[in-house]
Amino acid sequence: MNATKLICLPAAAALLPAGAALGQEAAAAAGAAAAVMDKGDVAWMMTSTLLVLLMIVPGVALFYGGLVRSKNMLSVLMQCTAITALVIVVWVLWGYSMAFGDAPSAFWGGLGKAFLAGVTAESMAPTFTEGVVIPEFVFIAFQMTFACITAALIVGAFAERIRFAALMVFVLLWVTVVYFPIAHMVWDSDGLIYGWGALDFAGGTVVHINAGVAGLVGAVVIGRRIGYGKDNMAPHSMTLTMVGASMLWVGWFGFNAGSNLEANGGAALAVINTFTATAGAILAWVAIETLARGKASMLGAASGLVAGLVAVTPAAGFAGPAGAIVLGAVSSGVCYLFVTSVKHALGYDDSLDVFGIHGIGGIVGALGTAIVDRAALGGTGVSEASMGGQLVIQFLGVAVTVLWCAIGSLLLYLAVDAVVGLRVREESEREGLDLTAHGERAYNL
Repeated sequence: MNATKLICLPAAAALLPAGAALGQEAAAAAGAAAAVMDKGDVAWMMTSTLLVLLMIVPGVALFYGGLVRSKNMLSVLMQCTAITALVIVVWVLWGYSMAFGDAPSAFWGGLGKAFLAGVTAESMAPTFTEGVVIPEFVFIAFQMTFACITAALIVGAFAERIRFAALMVFVLLWVTVVYFPIAHMVWDSDGLIYGWGALDFAGGTVVHINAGVAGLVGAVVIGRRIGYGKDNMAPHSMTLTMVGASMLWVGWFGFNAGSNLEANGGAALAVINTFTATAGAILAWVAIETLARGKASMLGAASGLVAGLVAVTPAAGFAGPAGAIVLGAVSSGVCYLFVTSVKHALGYDDSLDVFGIHGIGGIVGALGTAIVDRAALGGTGVSEASMGGQLVIQFLGVAVTVLWCAIGSLLLYLAVDAVVGLRVREESEREGLDLTAHGERAYNL
């Protein structure tokens, strides 16, 4: 979402109730056109916000939980839940200000809106239609869920071996140093990457590349799981993984279509693209797996589902439905290559393929947006640059995100490891984090 600079409308320009025609005419006569708030837009944005929350708890939590061994199921649920709560608090205290504050900086929004200073029920945020606004509290809550899910996605890369306290400290620092500045650079009108003209409708760089790169760095720094490559580490419940994946797909309509900020044709385009890209990706993964292994797995279908959703995220409001199918299918193939071949060749233990699907899928989607946006290919043609020119812009946006995230994440992991210690003890890892970290079991059999 290419978010425009938020504004806090003065009381005189606050929204008028329906039917107050005389008041509107008076304002117009005075030369002060009143901004318009449509209750349908507001209702849709509040619904979208809740849909994104559904993606995290229970969506990501169940998706990841089903993929780990049963002795670590509850630990993943706890990590996703606690991270969500932590980021909500941090977002209100300083995150929103850093990402969307009023400071005219290319890298952050300052602290002028820390603790949501100056935000009231009458404060309004602009949409992409001039003169149409939504309550700023709604925009704050919507963007808050994006910060939450990005941080929660990271845990899949080093699941089953990180200390809970270390994870919480890392997330607190990471959203502050990495996520908030990247969100500002990509989505705020003063932002560096936004100023270049990069297209990121709903978070290909901000969410998925960010989470994927942070996850990869964490997996390398923390090291491989005990018994990796030797012990059976198959998912303990593909049923729960499928339930979580399904919730992700449903919630993603709020993620993508909500990023339009209005309930109109732009949101409808994002909705159908979220259907078609995902379908194309599922079919592509299933076909590739069938050709390569002779069988199509539920794990493969779920992986393709997420790969398609990730890829279409930056292009959801720019691609045509047919272009979205191709983008999803291409992303699925590239992600398949990474999770089945590249990861093993390089020897890193990205437990749940956060980098292989979110990082790589986000990169494919970000670069592919320059192509599927073309009007000749059924896209909206919103970019004024040539396809080659837009590809360069997209590449620069991806490069800045990767470098900022990789360097920032590495320094933060090392700092947390030095002070708190990132990894659980060997005996705790062998016994499972459910009991050793939380004193509970996911299953009492």
